[in-house]
Amino acid sequence: MIRQISMPIDETRIFQPVAIAVLTVSDTRGPDDDRSGDTLVERLTSAGHTLAARAIERDDLDAIVDRLAHWIDEPAIDVILTTGGTGVTGRDVTPEAIEAVAEKMIPGFGELFRWQSYATIGTSTIQSRATACVAGGTYIFALPGSTGAVKDAWDGILRDQLDSRFRPCNFVELMPRLTER
Repeated sequence: MIRQISMPIDETRIFQPVAIAVLTVSDTRGPDDDRSGDTLVERLTSAGHTLAARAIERDDLDAIVDRLAHWIDEPAIDVILTTGGTGVTGRDVTPEAIEAVAEKMIPGFGELFRWQSYATIGTSTIQSRATACVAGGTYIFALPGSTGAVKDAWDGILRDQLDSRFRPCNFVELMPRLTER
């Protein structure tokens, strides 16, 4: 059994809301049945963050790269969460799109996601190519397309790492330094 370690929220610090864009990658889902996108929006807004943008793109490498590049260039977006297209089939190209725009990969995210997901779905987690990167000062996290996977990623990783009060460290406190050279 995998045991999750509980780390503290430092209540003496001020919460800093983050502007988050949600991109669903799917050939079959539309605005009326985008349950994983809806789940992310509900969780991020309930946590006090701002939904900066939301879209659905087909499993098309160029379209995903174009959307990511546009959002990376948007100063009002701090984080991009994608859901879908992280599997191993021929149409699953979200990780390739992430790599096309990435300046720095965050390999620990995918590793931690699969470790976390193992407790829920066992060895099936190996079929996920969840990944993350930094591009143009924007964090990008690619999550699988199931509602269970986005819950695992948000509840087990992103909720804390996108909370400026989380200790001993978090992604938010690094944001001002992401574009340093």
